[in-house]
Amino acid sequence: MLSEAKACASALHRRSPVKLLAVALFVALFLWAIDALSVSITATTSSSSSVFVSVSSATEALSLPAQPTTAAAAVASRSLQFLSWISAPSTPNFTRTLISRWQAPGGEPCRDSRTTDISVPGLDHRHVVELPAGETHEFSISALGDGGSSRCVGGDYFETDLSGSSWKSRPPVVDHGNGSYSFQLQVHPDFPGEYNLTIVLLFRSFEGLKLSPLRFKYNRQMRKFQIRFRRSSVLLQPLHLCRSGDFSRPVWSGRWTRHAENDSCGVDGEGRYRCLDPSLLCPEPWCEGPLAALESNGWVYSAHCRFRVFTQESAWRCLRNKWLFFWGDSNHVDTIRNLLNFVLGRTDIDSVPRRFDANFTNPAKGSESVRITNVFNGHWNESMNYLGLQSLRNQGFRDLVLEFFQGPTAPDVMLFNSGLHDGIYWRSVRAFAQGAEYAAEFWEQVMGHVARRTANAPRIFYRTTIAAGGYARELAFNPSKMEAFDGVLLEKLKGRGLITGGVIDEFDMSFPWHFDNRCNDGVHYGRKPAKARWRDGEVGHYYFVDLMLVHVLLNAICHV
Repeated sequence: MLSEAKACASALHRRSPVKLLAVALFVALFLWAIDALSVSITATTSSSSSVFVSVSSATEALSLPAQPTTAAAAVASRSLQFLSWISAPSTPNFTRTLISRWQAPGGEPCRDSRTTDISVPGLDHRHVVELPAGETHEFSISALGDGGSSRCVGGDYFETDLSGSSWKSRPPVVDHGNGSYSFQLQVHPDFPGEYNLTIVLLFRSFEGLKLSPLRFKYNRQMRKFQIRFRRSSVLLQPLHLCRSGDFSRPVWSGRWTRHAENDSCGVDGEGRYRCLDPSLLCPEPWCEGPLAALESNGWVYSAHCRFRVFTQESAWRCLRNKWLFFWGDSNHVDTIRNLLNFVLGRTDIDSVPRRFDANFTNPAKGSESVRITNVFNGHWNESMNYLGLQSLRNQGFRDLVLEFFQGPTAPDVMLFNSGLHDGIYWRSVRAFAQGAEYAAEFWEQVMGHVARRTANAPRIFYRTTIAAGGYARELAFNPSKMEAFDGVLLEKLKGRGLITGGVIDEFDMSFPWHFDNRCNDGVHYGRKPAKARWRDGEVGHYYFVDLMLVHVLLNAICHV
């Protein structure tokens, strides 16, 4: 073998420079072909085995160096360009832009008309639309008034839904303020097949922001397109496990994907959907941990990163000796109970009140405990409702809240939201903006007290308000209004440097499931499981949206 190698080297040494260059070029092309073939084989193997293979696994199999050392490796590296996931753009000067558009003057037919139809170029008048999976496909919506005339102002609130057998997401809609809107579609190459894209016009001309919007509801399905996403060789950026910095995004654009299904599964005697083998693990790149723990019959949520599903042991390892402070609407009450029942093993706790401050001990290890404080913000009186941020105008309520931040220690983590109650109280966006400014100023003063007493200020997370579901989509806390209020309050809080932990976008998580009441009672997604008749007449209900949120919160709390 050694002599043959020496002979080969000697022969190459005797070749002319031109011939050497030709040989090198041939070798480079040959190596590039081998690399391309391995990509093809990886993709084929993935599809034939019906296993969801992560993009990172495909890259690992190619064993490409981080820095190409040969011409062939450089060509191969360039050929493996990862496409980006779609993302919902944030609006600079959100509050000012929203109010200026809401108050835009009329006086022209294109401004004073109401939308009665839409035009969707590229999708209209096509029986089945075929698109390659993986790529981002952008489409526009033109708002049309009576007679097909174009409108020249925005403010229409479109609900979009992209659904397949194993995929549900909300394509983000951008209002350009001139009667035109745009949205993007994207499905991962692991999920080819038939999809329905549904576009519903819920409210027109900012009418969902009114104090009593029910009489202004439109709520009509404007389009339903059949779209076939075909398999492609596109590689999307791998979804890494969420880290602390991943919660800095103010708006998420995630999706729910399904990775297992038990067709015979039904609600059990406790009202729960325990459908999968407890040992079944989440497949990369969609999540990490026991998939069955979500009790979703295979559904899991991911965004610009993937989330860990915690076991009881890992959750206690994260939370032990921590102090969590919740300030928000009654959805926090459900989430805290579900955290205790489903994840921390405290099945003995049937419910928690709107206000409490308590230590909870690990049932498997008595030396571990977590302190949880919850202060309901729907009203300064814990038994009443529909004040929201206005509750801070009550001196007794302010003193109650401040009391938790005046000791020698402060909470480690604070989680709060605006809440559905604000949708009922505030007469206009401008009025809510003033209330949000007052709330931000109050919390800035509270954190000032903390800074003067201790160096350990809490990490503050803003949890967006749920998308009200089913019948509640048309009410005072409708998705149009609460999405706007979320943007206003978040901007006020960030302006004062208060969002030190990040954002948990529960609105995006709940939106794909908000069209009916299968996963919600209209205003809650985490009601306790029960073998009882639900709002839609069926026995039992799905509660996995809030349970997924519990794990997302743990991801945020545990990654410092």
